[in-house]
Amino acid sequence: MTTVTASIETLPVVVIGAGPIGLAAAARLVERDIEPLVLEAGPAAASAVRDWSHVRLFSTWSEVVDPAAEKLLAPTGWVKPDGATYPSGGDWAELYLQPLADVLGDRVRYNAKVTGVSRTGRDRIVDADRESQPFVIHLISPDGCEERIFARAVIDASGTWSTPSPAGASGLHALGERAASDRVSYRVPDMKDPSVRARYAGKRTAVIGSGASAFTALAYLADLAKSEEEGAGTHATWILRRGIGGSTFGGGTADQLPARGALGLAAKAAVDGGYADAVTGFRTDTFERDGDGRLILVGEDGRRLDPVDEVIVLTGFRPDLTFLDELRLGLDGRLQAPVELAPLIDPNQHSCGTVYPHGQAELSHPEKDLYLVGMKSYGRAPTFLAMTGYEQVRSIAAHLAGDHEAAEGVELTLPETGVCGGAGLFDQPEAAEETGGGCCAAPATLTIGASAAASSSAC
Repeated sequence: MTTVTASIETLPVVVIGAGPIGLAAAARLVERDIEPLVLEAGPAAASAVRDWSHVRLFSTWSEVVDPAAEKLLAPTGWVKPDGATYPSGGDWAELYLQPLADVLGDRVRYNAKVTGVSRTGRDRIVDADRESQPFVIHLISPDGCEERIFARAVIDASGTWSTPSPAGASGLHALGERAASDRVSYRVPDMKDPSVRARYAGKRTAVIGSGASAFTALAYLADLAKSEEEGAGTHATWILRRGIGGSTFGGGTADQLPARGALGLAAKAAVDGGYADAVTGFRTDTFERDGDGRLILVGEDGRRLDPVDEVIVLTGFRPDLTFLDELRLGLDGRLQAPVELAPLIDPNQHSCGTVYPHGQAELSHPEKDLYLVGMKSYGRAPTFLAMTGYEQVRSIAAHLAGDHEAAEGVELTLPETGVCGGAGLFDQPEAAEETGGGCCAAPATLTIGASAAASSSAC
């Protein structure tokens, strides 16, 4: 049995995930002279972002680079891209996130999949001396090698990308959904990939979902349908659980997020142009196959839709909490977000523009020095803000360094309606210029106060 001989204070802070918020957390910790160790399940930095490398962000470069990270990069000769332009996911990964991970060097470990986190010698039911014990993190490499690492604190920035929500209206997979996996995707298709393009060209595709990702898929399919070479027969069926109202396509030209407004207008054009049919009030219950192997979607009310060749399910994401099962989390029962944060991000009350910056106080759990940050901190809420994620980790790093005044004095300069960190369809540079720079209105300062590695291997 391996024991921890070092004091807790000399152990690193383990950051799970080398995405935008995880790497920003590491940069903030370095700024505070705290040693981070970033564990990334993929083979490179920002593995999840690379999966949607073909999609453009709503935010400009000036809004997606963390200040502490920029300071780390500056001595290397790194040149920040034009702050007024909009990066794609691929741009973000290659031009900023991977260089940042490279600067952090050995502080970032790749192909290290975390399988469990606990307190050393304490499962979740044991109270005795709990907070005096370091965290123990179990991980596994692609070759099956198991290892454990000890940490003074854990920042989980693993996101939600690996756990997309299913098509079933009950939050569970619809009957037959798993069996139809050969014809079901949970990602926005990359139509620049010939194999992906061939999958949808000339086919009928159902798109389930009502958010920005669904808008993007509809717009991509409409563009494919307009292609003279491959477009014939390409058609989309857009499936919504609710009806179509004034806000279905966003705010259009009046949207406070211009890029989001443009995306909604593109989806509306797909419907108005006859490239997509909208089916409203449909709550998916079952996937069936016809005699040709095509899929028939059946609703809870018994309605049966015309057969489709492919289904794209874009119903949101949810956090993977399985590897945190031995820790004491304080999560809202509805959103699966920290209980103090949940009221601030409730999608029934807030949009991208009305979620305020917040810090370690709102992100704390009964398990001391454990934090869920970034997309994962938002649970099932879809309103995550990129710069707000950077502010989260700034506050947490200050708290871990003992600078409680800085941790509690959450201050952040944001465009008036917030900076949306999600991705959307915004591929034309000239269109980006026409929308008026930034994803929101003119910047205004918002100040929110206090209220608002030791390791062992089995190989």
